[in-house]
Amino acid sequence: MSRFAQLAFTENVRRTQEENGSAGAAARLVTDDGPDLLTSFEAAHIESRDGFYLASVGEDGWPYIQYRGGPPGFVHVLDERTLAFADVRGNRQYITTGNLRGNDRVALFFMDYPHRTRLKLLGHATALDPAERPDLTAQLESRRTDGRVERLLSVRVEGFNWNCPQHITPRFSEAELREALRPFEERLDQLEEENRRLRAELAARA
Repeated sequence: MSRFAQLAFTENVRRTQEENGSAGAAARLVTDDGPDLLTSFEAAHIESRDGFYLASVGEDGWPYIQYRGGPPGFVHVLDERTLAFADVRGNRQYITTGNLRGNDRVALFFMDYPHRTRLKLLGHATALDPAERPDLTAQLESRRTDGRVERLLSVRVEGFNWNCPQHITPRFSEAELREALRPFEERLDQLEEENRRLRAELAARA
C-alpha cells in the first residue's frame, strides 16, 4: 500500500494512530511513488464482481454511498489506472452525479463475500456523455447493467488497498450457490440413475 495510505492517512488519522500505538506500522505503508497501478490481479477481481459500493461527497461535506450492480464484468478495467462502466437510469435522484460536479473524489468498494476478499479504491470520477464517446460507449455496453444508459462513469485510480478477511461474513448469490452445488447435483443425478438401474435389475431377476 503506497499512494492509498498517503491519501487515507490524514493528519487526524495519524494522530489517532499515534494514540493507539499503530503509528510506526502505519508509517511504513506510506510512500510517495505516485499512483497505485492496477495489475491483472486487481482487474480480475473487479471484473468478476456483480456489484460494488460507490461513495462520493457533497458540497456540504456529507458522504453518500450508492450500490451499483450488474452482470460480472459490467465494470471494465480499461488500463492500469482507469476503470469505467455504463451508468443506467435509477431512481432519478442523481445524488452521486450531482456530487461529482463539486468534488470528483470517489471511493469504490469491491466485495467478494464467498472468498472473504475486499478491494478498496480511491480515485477521481468523470461523468461522460455517451454520444460524445461512441467508441467507449460501444466497449462499455458490451457488458452492462440492463436499463437506459444515461452516462458513462470513468474513474482514474489514485490508490487501492486489499483488506484482511477477518470480519467478512461469507455470503453467496444465487448464481454462486448454483455453481458451488453443481458437483453435488451431478453426483446426485448419477446416484439416482444408478439406483434406477439397480431397481430395474432386481425387478428383472424377481
